[in-house]
Amino acid sequence: MLWIGLGAILVYYFAQDPTETLQNVKDGLANGTIWAMIALGYTLVYGIIELINFAHGEVFMIGSFVTVTLWQTMGVDNDSAVLVIILSIAFGLVCAMLASGSLNVMIERVAYRPLRNAPKLAPLITAIGMSFILQNVGLLWRGQPDSPPDLIQKNKEVFTIFDVTIVRADVFAVLITVPLLFALVTFVSRTRYGKAMRATAQDMEAARLMGINVDRTIGLTFLLGGLMAGAAGLVYALYIGTIRFNMGFTAGLIAFTAAVMGGIGNLRGAVLGGLIIGVVQAIAASREPSCSRRCSRGWAVVKVRSA
Repeated sequence: MLWIGLGAILVYYFAQDPTETLQNVKDGLANGTIWAMIALGYTLVYGIIELINFAHGEVFMIGSFVTVTLWQTMGVDNDSAVLVIILSIAFGLVCAMLASGSLNVMIERVAYRPLRNAPKLAPLITAIGMSFILQNVGLLWRGQPDSPPDLIQKNKEVFTIFDVTIVRADVFAVLITVPLLFALVTFVSRTRYGKAMRATAQDMEAARLMGINVDRTIGLTFLLGGLMAGAAGLVYALYIGTIRFNMGFTAGLIAFTAAVMGGIGNLRGAVLGGLIIGVVQAIAASREPSCSRRCSRGWAVVKVRSA
């Protein structure tokens, strides 16, 4: 029924305005890749230990803050040489992923592991507490909304197809997120450590009896989720162009919804859920009475700019 409803909505709006609808789908898919990367962190952790890591949105926020702080410290802006910009983006991506991954592992080690055998409510409350702590860290770090340097000149047109304009921000989001999404899915489904993760998710005690280091496997799961959140933070900063200390709350809710929509614990489902939500947001935002066509990049853009 969900697929039928979504298909009917797309057909209805396409019949009304084909160009606008295609533009919405393009913007929604680009924006949805960011939600998909964040959603993977939720679905990975829940699949392993059946815990909703409510601090994951703030881990994503820290990744954005690390990236923007790094660029501002280095003095990189859109007037820098092309090679310098490319290297700074690559360096920022690595630093953001390592910072968010390390933070996520630390959260698991300090906050969740001691409560591994506690009632389910205890780690859930702890996750909410960690979310508030990290949000206040972000508040102390950057109390006001900030704009990162427009290193990719995100609104510059790359090409046009079927009257749909593809800008640099769209290309950048796809070029960064799609390889990382495929790499994560391949890692979990093909590698030895991925098999250990799937075995732990299926039966933790049986996996421990078979010689799998369950604590290390869970730590690896948090590391992978944090790496994806950090990468999403960098893409978000350049794609949206505004960062804020509480942006992780909104992004976390959207990504968690995407994970649930795709069947929480299902990696491919989380990706699909993120893309669907991105498209729905773009269609809804562009058709608000007071919203211009540029709002079709997603509800998150509208909320950040109006804050």
